[in-house]
Amino acid sequence: MADTERSHGDGNTTEVNQTQASQSDITDDDKARAEELKNKANEFFKAQDFPQATDFYTQAIDINPYVAAYYGNRSFAHLKTECFGSALQDASQAISLDRSYIKGYYRRATANMALGKFKIALKDYDTVVKYRPNDKDAKAKFTECNKIVKMQAFERAIRVDSNKQSIADQLDIENMIIEDDYEGPKLDEDGKVTKQFMLDLMEHFKNQKKLHRKYAYQILVQINDMFKKLPSLCDITVPEGSKFTVCGDIHGQFYDLLNIFELNQLPSTDNPYLFNGDFVDRGSFSVEVILTLFGFKLLYPDHLHLSRGNHESETMNQMYGFHGEVKSKYNAQMSEFFTEVYNWLPLAQLINNKVLVMHGGLFSKDDVTIDDLRKIDRNRQPPDEGFMCELLWSDPQILPGRSPSKRGVGCQFGPDVTHRFLAKNNLEYIIRSHEVRAQGYEVGHDGKCITVFSAPNYCDQMGNKGAFITMGADLKPNFTSYAAVPHPNVRPMAYASNLFGFM
Repeated sequence: MADTERSHGDGNTTEVNQTQASQSDITDDDKARAEELKNKANEFFKAQDFPQATDFYTQAIDINPYVAAYYGNRSFAHLKTECFGSALQDASQAISLDRSYIKGYYRRATANMALGKFKIALKDYDTVVKYRPNDKDAKAKFTECNKIVKMQAFERAIRVDSNKQSIADQLDIENMIIEDDYEGPKLDEDGKVTKQFMLDLMEHFKNQKKLHRKYAYQILVQINDMFKKLPSLCDITVPEGSKFTVCGDIHGQFYDLLNIFELNQLPSTDNPYLFNGDFVDRGSFSVEVILTLFGFKLLYPDHLHLSRGNHESETMNQMYGFHGEVKSKYNAQMSEFFTEVYNWLPLAQLINNKVLVMHGGLFSKDDVTIDDLRKIDRNRQPPDEGFMCELLWSDPQILPGRSPSKRGVGCQFGPDVTHRFLAKNNLEYIIRSHEVRAQGYEVGHDGKCITVFSAPNYCDQMGNKGAFITMGADLKPNFTSYAAVPHPNVRPMAYASNLFGFM
């Protein structure tokens, strides 16, 4: 939970000494009021209302900006809302105020890990261990982070991308044995997905049973071949008299995915869908979600569309549970195969040449064209900058212009940026996902930037609704919000990295 103590008052750093004169301007009444606001923020934090907690920590900082714990607490709240860039900044500020504020190092390490910067995180864990040599948790995190850093260095040393063999080429699916006691769904004799298979699969998953590894591998091989043939930006046509549905993040919430299909009917040639990234991680039924979506994509290749999210990446999957879940339910080889498949997911979709759909958002510069997006070489892990990064990570902001991302990756873009992009590319509006919204959706930037998020009560704690968008050929968006449905007693992040236990 958040700190309830004041930060150390006798820090001996240069930063603390330099601020003494300014601190003298803070009255005792100011200090007392700031403490009241911090305590109020702590209550919101305990209630898991992290945006409100962040707001009250900010108010406390505005009154007394010289208390490390205020920044440390706000950093923690930012971590909870995945604003890793802001969390990083606050943790660093807390440390600059008090070098002995150990939780600042913990939180800065957590933020860097979430951004895939394990080597930098390791330095902070090293500091924590030096300050607290008997802290078992600190030692465990240092050891685990060090293991990842060494593993990544080893993989870089042996990797020869041009000669790297696909997991598909290493598999001997033909000779995988189906045990006699397996009673689950089976692909047809040609290894193809049928509608009955999908119905049986969803029921099988609903009852917390696994699809046989042979069929899971067959689905992955087929979907990998299918994705390789798709462009980085796909064109979708919504004809007159038809309906098209766009869903946002699912995040491993399989039972809420089933509820979408209950509310809006199953995918079919007459009921096409687009799922806009972040299918996995966080929720602990990610395997069920992704195999269901891949199955429907194979069954209806022209009517079920999938775009990559920032969580369809190796680093995110290592941290937030998907890799751990696949290894638990299947094996490490399959986890690696998913990483390979995700590299081929399309990055964006263009509906009727008028509506652009991407997971994150727009770009750090103007003059980006649809043709630029078509040319992106996507078969890789998301980079830290550029068009691919921003499609997956950027967020809208209320104010005009651009600003650094609160996530530490991508950018934030204002309504003027959106309007210029639409005008240049002759588009009507954009749809993106990537952010929790109270009603599951939000219409911003004068109606030109729509956010849709389809994971209700995100991580079993946010209390938000989920939503999906339906439209016809006129492209007028209609919104359906819905609450979370019950799921088996498996907590979110059950398979996540032990490194990601927040302090």
